Amino acid sequence: MNISLCSLFIQSLFIRWNPDEMAFSLGFISVRWYSLCWLIGLIIAYYVVKKLYQEQKIKDELFDPLFIYCFLGILIGARLGHCLFYEPGYFLSSGTHIIEMFLPIHKMADGSWKFTGYEGLASHGGTLGLMIALFIYCRRTHLGLWQVLDNIAIATPITACFIRLGNLMNSEIIGKVTDVPWAFIFEQVGPEPRHPGQLYEAIAYFIFFFVGWHIYRRHAEKVGTGYFFGLCLTLIFTARFFIEFTKINQVDFEDSLPLDMGQLLSIPFIVLGVACMIGGKWMGNRS
Repeated sequence: MNISLCSLFIQSLFIRWNPDEMAFSLGFISVRWYSLCWLIGLIIAYYVVKKLYQEQKIKDELFDPLFIYCFLGILIGARLGHCLFYEPGYFLSSGTHIIEMFLPIHKMADGSWKFTGYEGLASHGGTLGLMIALFIYCRRTHLGLWQVLDNIAIATPITACFIRLGNLMNSEIIGKVTDVPWAFIFEQVGPEPRHPGQLYEAIAYFIFFFVGWHIYRRHAEKVGTGYFFGLCLTLIFTARFFIEFTKINQVDFEDSLPLDMGQLLSIPFIVLGVACMIGGKWMGNRS
């Protein structure tokens, strides 16, 4: 009897989750929560990096184009990352599907095209896209690559936090079935209580932002050594690696892998992050 009562009490704590995907509508334009979360994350990062540039006496005209480079790098990289890492069999199978890879549209069974938005973005691809975009930005502005990477890395976790909140609002990237008291019942998926993996990541990234900001305030001289870039990669992708154990596989071929795709793709970033932290610490000590 006591066990049954305890079980009922735990089940009463489960959060039933079924939000509307649309945050609001303005006439013919509807804005999704996912898009809004992306936008909020990027805007906060924009002002954080702007403050860092001002403190480091970097000219305003060198900051102005940064947002465009970051936005395009993240979006293009995240989209291509999803298509090539998770669904290459579909997106590379025909010219029509290649078009869907680059444009936010989908060809329907009747031959018509439907605007869908970009359904499918991968954080690993977004990270690669951002790194490439920042390399191009540095070549154009003649700023030091490590200085730019470190500044962006200080702000990146807060953007990653809001992106995962967007995934939560979409009821996507869900966790495995569980009976923990804080489990979510994603009603769009099924009646089983599941780990809110998106929320785990969002909370972790929120904490990582303040960790990075605190270290910057105490050791601003490390900017330009690659230390903050390495710290960001190490924290985010280590957390991602372990939180993946609470998630279901996103695509069927992952069932045959020793680790899921998210974990396999995280390992190189963790190695790179640790290497940059070690190198950044050594360079910081020299200075």
